[in-house]
Amino acid sequence: MYQDEIIVDGLQYSRWDRAYFESLKDSGVTAVHVTLVYHETARETLSRFAEWNLHFERNSDLIVPVMTMDDVRIAKQQGKVGIFFGAQNCSPIDDEIGLVEVMRKLGLLIMQLTYNNQSLLATGCYEQEDSGVTRFGKQVIEEMNRVGMIIDMSHSAERSTLEAVDLSSRPICISHANPTVAHGALRNKSDEVIRALTGRGGLLGFSLYPFHLPNGSDCTLEAFCQMVADAANAYGAEHLAIGSDLCQNQPQRVLDWMRNGRWSKSLDYGEGSASNAGWPAALPWFRDTRGLKNIYKGLRDIGFSDEETAGILGRNWGRFLDAGLEPKK
Repeated sequence: MYQDEIIVDGLQYSRWDRAYFESLKDSGVTAVHVTLVYHETARETLSRFAEWNLHFERNSDLIVPVMTMDDVRIAKQQGKVGIFFGAQNCSPIDDEIGLVEVMRKLGLLIMQLTYNNQSLLATGCYEQEDSGVTRFGKQVIEEMNRVGMIIDMSHSAERSTLEAVDLSSRPICISHANPTVAHGALRNKSDEVIRALTGRGGLLGFSLYPFHLPNGSDCTLEAFCQMVADAANAYGAEHLAIGSDLCQNQPQRVLDWMRNGRWSKSLDYGEGSASNAGWPAALPWFRDTRGLKNIYKGLRDIGFSDEETAGILGRNWGRFLDAGLEPKK
């Protein structure tokens, strides 16, 4: 059944090369939400698009760009992997609201309002004070709704996330985070946030990044699936998905760029520490995208129906993208 379904990984930032594209295709995944940028400016974002245009040109037998959910379905028919782009910060629009539409037309389908720190739009999850969505942020949310760009609050603080859910006329996503009740990482989300998100039709993608999991790199497949089951009981399986946050084959400098960007002279360790500053050890059952098959089996073993399992592994992302990417008339 796995081979027949549309399987979507709702967040990756792996080392993109032909060998990795081949492994994605072999894994059976249909589409991947690729982080295009973290802290890059508008001009630098254009260069990232150019780099990906070259990837598509050189690897057209393996990957295809995605602008709508129909493109994902076509990728499935062709036996290729669909690639859709997101930004983990609002830096691609600089301080210019008109760039929201420009970036959407170029193929930026998802944008986070913050990445850990205070941004021009909202507050990140590592700030001590959460002032909520800013004046600029309210207008950007409205503009993202208009052009069909999905709002992502994965790295945002509590008040800011709740306000974004309320302000948005469309459902938003938290593409890669876990419930705080399962593990108290700063990046994970409270019951109040997840209830607000799912109550408005939003989507929660479960993260496989060990720092976000109970017992870290020792989290078992059974414990992960139980976390998903508990969330399904609380919020409804139709609002759940996978956003693995997989950063396969990336060097330490990439992790440093994620955490520090250009804003800090001293090292910031994110969910790590000075004594644990590198990439966490990989989960033995999720070392690469092939691990999605283990999750598929694990969810079935714990009692999820075929329909629920297919939803969490891809159909729910499909419905969400179908609804969220259509520009308003």
